[in-house]
Amino acid sequence: MVTIKGINDGLHITLDADQEWNVVTAELASRIDQQVGFYTGAKVTLDVGERPVPKDQMAGVKALLERRGLSLACVQSDSKTSLDAATVLDIRTIALTAASANEVDGIAPYDSEEGGTSGVMIRRTLRSGRTVHSQGHVVIYGDVNPGAEVVAGGDVVVWGRLRGKVYAGANGDANAMVCALDMMPTQLRIGNLFSTSPPDKRHKPKPEVALVRDGQIVVEAWN
Repeated sequence: MVTIKGINDGLHITLDADQEWNVVTAELASRIDQQVGFYTGAKVTLDVGERPVPKDQMAGVKALLERRGLSLACVQSDSKTSLDAATVLDIRTIALTAASANEVDGIAPYDSEEGGTSGVMIRRTLRSGRTVHSQGHVVIYGDVNPGAEVVAGGDVVVWGRLRGKVYAGANGDANAMVCALDMMPTQLRIGNLFSTSPPDKRHKPKPEVALVRDGQIVVEAWN
């Protein structure tokens, strides 16, 4: 019912999505209590899968962890209910699938009748701590703030300011592109290539596109 694994920045805890919530959380408390000294101080990424966890239950498991010296840093889920509850409690969220990202971030999926790649569209600014994953393209009608992250198997288009992390061609596609009306990402990856934006006090917002040419990421005017 409960799986606990160590990760770089803490613990990854997965809760069975089919068992009753009270039974699962009791098992979680028991598991932690068996090695409370070992777990104390850890930051927890909680994976509840498809289970819809309302705000009161999410607050309860958060309190359960805090009473044992752990902090609930992130919630992963396929459920809009769970992701919304975590957001209300100011907990970072990760949508496990494009479908759940579609629900939590107001994304509208689209498919091209011309045989293009499917993708998602987000009609809001991504605040710090927000993460969006898609196997296809990602279009954002808004800004990507510092601390936010976008990971796409295809292209990423930001109709606004890009200040967070962006990863296009996440499956190794070096033909992917990143476009933004104002491009100053904290971190930029395309395929297997990586770059960061140097500080530039003279930076003037302008539409730009980043792509791979001759084995390196180049940024040029987006006309």
